[in-house]
Amino acid sequence: MSYEVDTSRVRGMSAPTAPRPTLSTTATATPVSTAAGWRAGLLDWRVRFAILSVVWGFSFLLIKVGTEAYAPFQVALGRVLFGALALLAVLLVRREKLPRGLRTWGHLTVAALLLNTAPFSLFAYAELSIPSSLAGICNATSPLWGMALSMVALSEDRPTRRRFAGLGLGFLGVLIVLGAWQGFSGVDARGTALALLAALCYPIGWIYVRRTLAGTPGSPVALTGGQLMVSTLQLSLVSALYTTAPSSFPLWPTLSVIALGALGTGMALQMQYGLVTEVGPTTAQMVTYFIPVIATAAGVLVLGEQLHWNTPVGAAIVLAGAALSQTRPGARKPV
Repeated sequence: MSYEVDTSRVRGMSAPTAPRPTLSTTATATPVSTAAGWRAGLLDWRVRFAILSVVWGFSFLLIKVGTEAYAPFQVALGRVLFGALALLAVLLVRREKLPRGLRTWGHLTVAALLLNTAPFSLFAYAELSIPSSLAGICNATSPLWGMALSMVALSEDRPTRRRFAGLGLGFLGVLIVLGAWQGFSGVDARGTALALLAALCYPIGWIYVRRTLAGTPGSPVALTGGQLMVSTLQLSLVSALYTTAPSSFPLWPTLSVIALGALGTGMALQMQYGLVTEVGPTTAQMVTYFIPVIATAAGVLVLGEQLHWNTPVGAAIVLAGAALSQTRPGARKPV
């Protein structure tokens, strides 16, 4: 999911063989660039973009199925565990090392809490009482939260009329999705609040990473792999304290958790980093706008969730607001 990716890691963190890789770095300069070039020879970036959208869009369905047999903390634990294993396998193939230094691991501990442990657990708890499609739409509010927070926490992000308009439009869309004119009837307030809180965790985590880990030695995959390892330890402790070990491992919920981690967290992050390197962060982050569409379609078609007119209409307004809040007047569009 795009809420898991801070593209400043690709732009601002150095790879093992280069002091500061950029999008113009040659294919032999960094492991990230080499991998991107190898994948580009196999699949066009548009195909990989579509695959990434589907994988992250289906993640909310996988969470829903996983919670049918496992406690939310256990679903989140399996997610980070199999995601970490997937990225560690990539590092092993590339012969890359994990990050070093107590300071780096200290910041990764906080990043793991904000970007993985907390939001993954919150989404899993939220989907105990709300449809997976609604969870996917709540996730789409992350850019709106991020814009609001960045104007306060990051001095270079100046408020503009366009961005204020996007923020207002986006939250109007949230009210439409929730049926505010009906007194929010038929919507589980607690579950929705948990999903919105999960979406809020991501921009807080991104701002923290941007302030503390930009320029840290190590490839994005190595840093994210370390972050998922820390999150695995955090969720192992929480799960041991607040849940009991499952007595059985039903096939579909188990496969859902494995796929959620290995594909939705491990493979998808690796694919996203390749897209950022190849086509730039602006184009790569457009995947955010496809996730709620796919999540809604998956929930309706596969899980049989009900869809009312205000859900797609409100979701479209949320996405329009998010897109408006992210645009900068006079910015060049990718070709």
